Amino acid sequence: MTPAPAREVDADFLALPLDACADSALTRARELGASHADVRVVALHTWESSLRDARLDSALLDRDAGLAVRVVVDGCWGFASSDVVHPDVAVALADQAVALARVSAPLATARVELAPEPVHVGHWVSAYDLDPFAVPAAERVDLLAARSAALLSHPVVTHVTASATAVKEQVFYADSAGTRIAQQRVRMQSDVVAVAVDPATGAFETMSTTAPPAGRGWEYLAGTASSVDGARAWDWDAELAGLGDLLHEKTLAPSVEPGRYDLVVDPTNLWLTIHESIGHATELDRALGYEANYAGTSFATPDGLGTLRYGSPLMNVTGDRVTTHGLSTVGWDDEGVAAQSWDIVRDGVLVGYQLDRAMAAEFSLPRSNGCAYADSAAHTAIQRMPNVSLKPDPAGPDLDGLLAGVDDGIYVVGDKSWSIDMQRFNFQFTGQRFHRVRGGRVVGQLKDVAYQATTTDFWGSMRALGGPSTYLLGGAFNCGKGQPGQVAAVSHGCPAAVFEQVNILNSRQEAGA
Repeated sequence: MTPAPAREVDADFLALPLDACADSALTRARELGASHADVRVVALHTWESSLRDARLDSALLDRDAGLAVRVVVDGCWGFASSDVVHPDVAVALADQAVALARVSAPLATARVELAPEPVHVGHWVSAYDLDPFAVPAAERVDLLAARSAALLSHPVVTHVTASATAVKEQVFYADSAGTRIAQQRVRMQSDVVAVAVDPATGAFETMSTTAPPAGRGWEYLAGTASSVDGARAWDWDAELAGLGDLLHEKTLAPSVEPGRYDLVVDPTNLWLTIHESIGHATELDRALGYEANYAGTSFATPDGLGTLRYGSPLMNVTGDRVTTHGLSTVGWDDEGVAAQSWDIVRDGVLVGYQLDRAMAAEFSLPRSNGCAYADSAAHTAIQRMPNVSLKPDPAGPDLDGLLAGVDDGIYVVGDKSWSIDMQRFNFQFTGQRFHRVRGGRVVGQLKDVAYQATTTDFWGSMRALGGPSTYLLGGAFNCGKGQPGQVAAVSHGCPAAVFEQVNILNSRQEAGA
C-alpha cells in the first residue's frame, strides 16, 4: 500500500477564531491577576451505526464544540466554558473563571502549584489513512450488514448485532506561558456479537469478536490497515468465519469445576485486567485520595513507591502517550505537556505514577508526565490514564510455545464482565471463551468461568510471558472518572502470559442458578 500523506489538522477547525479567543482570554486573565491561565477550544465529532440481524437499528451523527478558560488565582483553580467560540465570549469566560477562583480560594486546603513545562508551538495529527467521516453512511451500514449476514448463515446463530463507532477529536490549547498548539485524533471501534438460542429451553449463549478499538481511520474496519508492532491490522473475515463454530462449541461445553488452575491469558482478555488493576491503581490522584468520593482510592499508595512488590520479576509496565495508534496517544496533553513514556512497574516493583502538572508539583517532581485530559470543553482537565502496557519477553515464545508449557490449565480469550473493589485490589474477571488445556494442547471449551485474585497475588503468580509475536494493543473507548463524570479512550498493550494456580469460580454456581 502506498503510504498515506502526512495529515494536517482539518482546515474548518483551524478557521475558528482560535488565536483571537486565546489572546482575549489570556489578556483578560492577566489583567485580573491570574498567575496561570489556559484556553482550550474543543470539537468532538462522533458517528455510530448499530445493526440487528443485518438491518439498521440506530444511527448517530454528532458534533460537540466549545471554548474553556481555566485560571489559577490566589492559589486556587477557576474554570468556565461555553458552547460559543468567540473572542467576546472568551473575555466573559475569563471573568467568570477568575471570579470562581476568588470565591473558592478561602475553602481550598492547599495552594495550586504547577510543575514547569517548556513552551511548545505546533500542530500534531494521529496516524490514520482514511478519515471515517468521509465514508458515506450507506457504505458503513453495508459493511456491517454483510458481516452480519455472513454470520447469520451459520446454523447455530439465531441473532447478530453489529456496531461501529468513529470519533474525531480536535483540540486547540494556549496558555499564559506561551504554549500554543493544535491537534487532531481519530479512533474507531467495532464489534459483532452472535447469539445462539435453544428453541426448546430458551437458554442462550453469546460470543463477540475480540477486535480492539484503535487509533486508526476507516482502513481498520475495512481490513486494509497495516500492522505496527502491537497495533495489529485486524483480520475481520477470519475471525467472523470461525465465530459460529466457536459459539456452537460453547453451547455444548461443560460447566467448569471450581478450583485452582494454571491460566494462559490472551491479550484480548489481559488488557482489561491491566486497565483495572494497574492502570487505575497507579493514578496518583486515586493514590492520594482525591477520587475517593467517586472512582475510589488505590492500594498502591505513595509510601510504597520504589518498594511495593506489585508482581513477579517478569513484570515491566510502562505508561506512555506516544504509542502509534494508541487511544491515549497525543502530541501534548490538555495542559500543554509534551507526550512521553515512563516506567510504572519495573522488575515487579512499583516505580511510577500517572501525573498532571499540579500533582507533579505536589509530589516534588520536576515535570508532569502528561496525563491531563478533558473529554470536552464543558469539563476541566483532570488526571487521566495514558496507554499503560505490559512489556513482552523479547525472547519469549509464541502462543503455542506458552500453551506447551501448561499441563493442566485454562486458556482465556476475549473480555466480558469484571468486578474490582474501590482500592483496585480484589477482583474477578470473565471472558468470551475459556479453552481447556491438557498436556500443552487446547482440548475444548469450558463455560461459566471467572478468575478471582488480589492484584498482587495475580501478578505475583505470572511465571511466563509471551514474545513479541503475541503482543497486542487492546483498550477501550469509555474509561470513566471524575465528578462530573468524564470518559476517555485508552490503550493497553500486552503479550499472552501464564499465571500459576489462579482461583477459578463457577459463575453460574456463584449466582445461585
